[in-house]
Amino acid sequence: MTGEITLDLVAGTDAALLEALAVREAVFIREQGIDPEVEIDDYDGICWHAIAYLDRRPVGTARLVLVDRFTAKIGRVAVLPEARGRGIATRLVRLVEEYAGREGVTRAILDSQIDVMPLYEKLGYVAEGEPFLDAGIVHKRMTRSL
Repeated sequence: MTGEITLDLVAGTDAALLEALAVREAVFIREQGIDPEVEIDDYDGICWHAIAYLDRRPVGTARLVLVDRFTAKIGRVAVLPEARGRGIATRLVRLVEEYAGREGVTRAILDSQIDVMPLYEKLGYVAEGEPFLDAGIVHKRMTRSL
């Protein structure tokens, strides 16, 4: 895959949600072994999903949940193995941050898997609190002002 990367932001009820879920299934369920009952939750139908396409094929996703008027939670950031190393995760996070900022959100939070924390640190996120288990994987809460 050497083609153009495009991004889209869709509501949780949009048909593109199926594309986002397919990427998450490949990364979180099949690659990382997360239980599908844990991976797919009630937020998926009410949040925003960013989807990255490479040559019009969905290869990455992230979601944005508005926690309150000023706080948004970014999560479920996933990129297919064959598309990694192209800056797709960074572009997805920036897209949902930009949308959140336009909506008046001033603070973004996320729960990062420990081995992915350097990516989020480069994007300005700061770790807070103690590590915790989520879906059997060690995570740490990170925050950033928007």
